[in-house]
Amino acid sequence: MKTVKAYSPAGISSFFEICDTLPDGKPITDLEKVGARGGGFGIQKGVKTEVKVSEAEENSIKVYINGRTAPEAETTRTVVNGLLERASGNFHVEVSHWVDVPIGAGFGTSAGGALTAALALSKALGLKLTLNQLGRIAHIAEIKCKTGLGTVAPLTVGGGCVITVEPGAPGTAIIDRIPISEDYVVVAGIYGPIPTREVLSSPEKRLAVNKWGKLTLEKILAEPSLENFLACCRDFAEKTGFATERVRRLFKVADEAGAVGAAQNMVGEAVHALATSENAERVAQAFKRVLPEDKVLVADVELYGARLLG
Repeated sequence: MKTVKAYSPAGISSFFEICDTLPDGKPITDLEKVGARGGGFGIQKGVKTEVKVSEAEENSIKVYINGRTAPEAETTRTVVNGLLERASGNFHVEVSHWVDVPIGAGFGTSAGGALTAALALSKALGLKLTLNQLGRIAHIAEIKCKTGLGTVAPLTVGGGCVITVEPGAPGTAIIDRIPISEDYVVVAGIYGPIPTREVLSSPEKRLAVNKWGKLTLEKILAEPSLENFLACCRDFAEKTGFATERVRRLFKVADEAGAVGAAQNMVGEAVHALATSENAERVAQAFKRVLPEDKVLVADVELYGARLLG
């Protein structure tokens, strides 16, 4: 039996534009080119994954999330199947994800889970694949399972304040960043999830997201500062109709507590505020006056991407 561990930061998405059709409206068939433009933050909480592999008569896969069996973890399963096809022999694969951020609320957990499963399993099976090759497998699994569009590529590159300028899988996407130092903290307040699938399949929502997503990227690149990034992303949440009354309340609370800025998680009924390390506690306390303590998450900004653990 071989055991390998990997870690990925959570990738909070602050705005996005769905990139899955050609200019004439036909779907893009090459899934490495499908993705999203957008931007957000990497934080020092996320997904730790442990993969155990043993030789078997036939291939079998078990996936656990936070200690419970997870038959719903299609994206991880798709990644495992993709790698087993490249292995010689048959294996029993056990994947245990430990996720310390909310699932389904815009923290990029499916991308983090897919990427860490790919990293750890490739090592356990002795496959010699680069980070981008593994990232492409994870990216395509996300697209096929409709759990996300463009979070894998930024997670391979690193954290901080990340902007995906051109969409696609790792190696295809063009990723830029607004420079940020380590002494920033993200304070998130979470009401609940919004299923990604619903957004991706509603024509009205897609139109709004793509119109405002494109404009938001242009406005951010015209003045790439953390303050402007967050202000533009917040505007995106309002213009697309994602912002609920509860989300607006958290925006207001973040402003009053002196946060650098705040935006809505894409997609989730959740808000992430950026604060300096001196001010983070004040922002967190302000959020806790609105939300129960277990719905407020505080994490340092993560500057590095997904990686194997020793």
